Amino acid sequence: MTVTEIVPFDKRRSKVILEDDFTLVLYRGEIRKFGIEEGKPLSEDTYQEILQEVLFKRARERVLFLLKSSDKTEQELRRKLKDGGYPKEAADYAINFLKEHRFLNDFDYGQRYVEFNSGRKSERQIRYELQKKGLDKEVIQEILSEQPVDEEAQIRAYVRKKCLKPEEMDVKERSRMMAALARRGFSYDSISSVLGGLYSDD
Repeated sequence: MTVTEIVPFDKRRSKVILEDDFTLVLYRGEIRKFGIEEGKPLSEDTYQEILQEVLFKRARERVLFLLKSSDKTEQELRRKLKDGGYPKEAADYAINFLKEHRFLNDFDYGQRYVEFNSGRKSERQIRYELQKKGLDKEVIQEILSEQPVDEEAQIRAYVRKKCLKPEEMDVKERSRMMAALARRGFSYDSISSVLGGLYSDD
């Protein structure tokens, strides 16, 4: 690997750009310590030394710090490490460390997420957000099977909050309300079930 460029990253660190746009972010003192210079090769031995002595530990400390503020999925942590200039080997090391010490479990994360949001978000919205965070569809399905989202309760709460009276609405107004609920991600079955039930005492 040849060092093609060294550019400032912040006040104390620089990006070491290697061939194929592969990038390491190191403190300037570390760059001097490992003899890294533009236009010169970076040996595999030196690269492994940087990983073992510097980046593995730094990546581990970074993910532990990130988890202090809020729960995160594996994909979110990997994205943060990549944005911070950590190579895949360092990210793998940090993620494996978290898993070995049970600091990271996407299934547990999903269960907590559903538990926290099931009273204010539709099932479709929860599915979408968990997939975006990197959870597999099968894992999400398993979690939702164990912890179903009560969409009908949410819809009833929405109707009460808005002081709506579907039984007094004309077809156009009723259709508009159903469309608004659908945009919030609620299923047609849940919407129809609640709006039908509102004709009698809730």
